[in-house]
Amino acid sequence: MDTLFQPYRLNASLTLANRFMMAPLTRCMAGPGLVPTEQMAAYYGRRADIGLIISEATIIRPDGQGYPNTPGLYSAEQIEGWKKVTSAVHAKGGKIFAQLWHVGRVSHSFFHGQQPVAPSAIGLEGTLPRMRDLSYPVPRALEVAEIAELVEQYAQAAANAMEAGFDGVEIHGANGYLIDQFLHHASNLRDDQYGQTPENMSRFALDVVDAVNARIGGDRVGLRLSPGAYAHMEGDTRDRGVFDYLLGELNKRTLAYVHLGIFDDSLTFDYLGGRASDYLREQYDGHLVGVGNYSAETAAEAIKADRFDLIAIGRPLIANPDYLARVKKSEPLVPYSDTMLAELV
Repeated sequence: MDTLFQPYRLNASLTLANRFMMAPLTRCMAGPGLVPTEQMAAYYGRRADIGLIISEATIIRPDGQGYPNTPGLYSAEQIEGWKKVTSAVHAKGGKIFAQLWHVGRVSHSFFHGQQPVAPSAIGLEGTLPRMRDLSYPVPRALEVAEIAELVEQYAQAAANAMEAGFDGVEIHGANGYLIDQFLHHASNLRDDQYGQTPENMSRFALDVVDAVNARIGGDRVGLRLSPGAYAHMEGDTRDRGVFDYLLGELNKRTLAYVHLGIFDDSLTFDYLGGRASDYLREQYDGHLVGVGNYSAETAAEAIKADRFDLIAIGRPLIANPDYLARVKKSEPLVPYSDTMLAELV
């Protein structure tokens, strides 16, 4: 367990106080205009002893929204709201990255009055979380020129994050959202330079990484990936080739880390040869963040076995703002409950 509490050097720009990260946790608590609130600032500030906080997923433009009251990072008011959050974290010696998000087809005109966009015009079955009376619509396939605009908007959101005082950004390329939709055959049926082959299907993700790196420096950029399809997505054996190519290309680029996107890392995927975390460790040369139902004890075991380098903790940090202190003292944790989502404790 001692290893988890030792400082960890990501690169020349960033050394973390410990190996714990706060996983991005969608709380749907932004104020009018999707502006972060004082309550959110207090919520993050109470968890500033975590080595690196990853903010709740934050939309890069209005049609990127797929859940109620999720914060944005594209308006002056939103930037000012986030300054309160980053100041609260830094006042207690913490570090925080903004997670940059566009949900793609996991959206609805209810939020922004537009038809959702995606790589291809393939809709999702089911209804929106927290808004069960709304079914997912069929999205509109993005034009090539629009994809270039999105790349620039990710880069601008990263610049906005730095203006707001964040220590860096995490690009959300996981969990079946827009970037992930380009990376899986079930959601990408394009026949242009963004579809069909691993190189083409990886192009958007790599273009976003390159644009964000150019804007703020790759040592302050993380990337979350879901090579195993499990949320808002069906798996396909051909997906392995896409992620093999993507990760090979990422090895040629500067990143602070790659972060697995999954809710339960005990899940296995035939086309990945087992756990998604083990696949990423095999393919990616840089710092790797594990996540998915780990306790501090099981995370320490996994890090000792060199399965990943840092551990992201999610729901236990909702229930326990003092998570780190409890773990250090071997005190029991407050169990997580969905009822806790109604309050920012």
